[in-house]
Amino acid sequence: MIETVATTPFEGQRPGTSGLRKKTPVFQQPHYVANFVQSIFDCLEGFEGATLVVGGDGRFYNREAIQIVVKIALANGFGRVLVGRGGVLSTPAASNVIRQHGAFGGVVLSASHNPGGPHGDFGIKYNVANGGPAPEKVTEAIFSRTKEISQYRILAAPDLDLDNLGVLRFGAQTVEIIDPVADYAALMQKLFDFDRVSALFKSGFRLKFDAMSAVTGPYAARIFEEMLGAEPGSVLNATPLPDFGGHHPDPNLVHAKHLFDLAMTADGPDLCAASDGDGDRNLIIGRGRFVTPSDSLAIIAANAHLAPGYAAGVKGVARSMPTSRAADKVAEKLGVAAFETPTGWKFFGNLLDAGMATICGEESAGTGSDHVREKDGLWAVLMWLNIVAARGESVDAIVTGHWAEYGRNYYARHDYEEVDAAGADALVKALRDALPTLKGETFGALRVSGADDFSYHDPVDGSDSTHQGLRVHFDDGGRIVYRLSGTGTAGATLRVYIERYEPDPARQHLETGAALADLIALSRELAGIERFTGRTAPSVIT
Repeated sequence: MIETVATTPFEGQRPGTSGLRKKTPVFQQPHYVANFVQSIFDCLEGFEGATLVVGGDGRFYNREAIQIVVKIALANGFGRVLVGRGGVLSTPAASNVIRQHGAFGGVVLSASHNPGGPHGDFGIKYNVANGGPAPEKVTEAIFSRTKEISQYRILAAPDLDLDNLGVLRFGAQTVEIIDPVADYAALMQKLFDFDRVSALFKSGFRLKFDAMSAVTGPYAARIFEEMLGAEPGSVLNATPLPDFGGHHPDPNLVHAKHLFDLAMTADGPDLCAASDGDGDRNLIIGRGRFVTPSDSLAIIAANAHLAPGYAAGVKGVARSMPTSRAADKVAEKLGVAAFETPTGWKFFGNLLDAGMATICGEESAGTGSDHVREKDGLWAVLMWLNIVAARGESVDAIVTGHWAEYGRNYYARHDYEEVDAAGADALVKALRDALPTLKGETFGALRVSGADDFSYHDPVDGSDSTHQGLRVHFDDGGRIVYRLSGTGTAGATLRVYIERYEPDPARQHLETGAALADLIALSRELAGIERFTGRTAPSVIT
């Protein structure tokens, strides 16, 4: 039986770059999840009898929310709902399931790399038929609907058994509980040379992959240990936990410092790696060498042809604007297009669908390709394993060799987390107002060559995105970028990106902080960060 439930709108249900994210207790309010999910379906057309994919990263409240999503989907007319066993699907795996099964779309429950638990974060986003996040015109329509909603439809039925594979029938409609790993593992086998990587492990190559008690544990255990033969125990924290074991599932040098420390020991593993809460981010550290996400993107683009799935070469390389320009140098040498987009994986979708780009990446540890329409943490680790196996070189040798050939982009990101939103907005407004006056200004040895507020014209659909980040460029090729992030759930996060290009191999081995010291100091002075936010130092440096 289908129930129609009267409701009233909740304020603030506006999806950010990766869906709607709030603190978990907000989502636990009666009708909150139902309102948002019904608003999604109210903005869609032509899904009667179609397939919907549903899954999440296993965080606290994931199971309860999935019950609501599935029952509303059935009440609204979807004919078939595919759900990952236990309610679990990594974000890239969900994208793959949507694509492999010809689904109409998918509802993904995750707050990505943000903490989980009763007082942690939660999130919901809608992915469209290509497997990627809904475009802005859809998310804006959803937001508009959330402000008007007066009722939702839901199936009145006992909670579904999410833990046993099989088909549940509701008249002509079905809910299928699927193995969350199977389709994804099969895709990885097509893309990478599993025999070669297996031989690498047989030769004594050692991997430590930290799943961070998050969604990638089952995927990593099956692929790295069972299928590729990495020694037992290569995958750490492989069991997904609702609160991620009390840890912050963000694979950076703060929350995964133990991996960095391990990799820097003389007898450390050959490769240390990690992924985040929902499996779309990655951390790559070779013995003695941390690989920045921007460098990783460039090196993957330069070496992708070594993997069977990319043997024909790449069609183009795309990066988010704040990501270092290292990948641009690779694209130039390959003779393919380099695209600079706003932050948010959804902006890559059109380029991938149009066959204009093959490899994409963001400085926030997201890397991927045209195999799905999300960034993909395990894919990045497998690509690195494939590159190392094919080249027969260490991670360190591959990185330093890349710098010698293409030049090094010294790069750092300074995050000022949970700052007062009003202060952050005031900082951005003041800096934006000052941009036209900056060209030609000198600050010590630095001279401003240009400054702008980044905008993007989509070459595929002709849409325009404005106010995507403030950029200050310098004569020596350096730049500073300021951007407010939309992925947090409390206050605002100010991200400051600092970059300098160094073509001289003799100067490519400086400590990053030293190489960027003058730009780092100027980044704080130019924007008045202490004056507007009260912060004298960033919360996290990557």
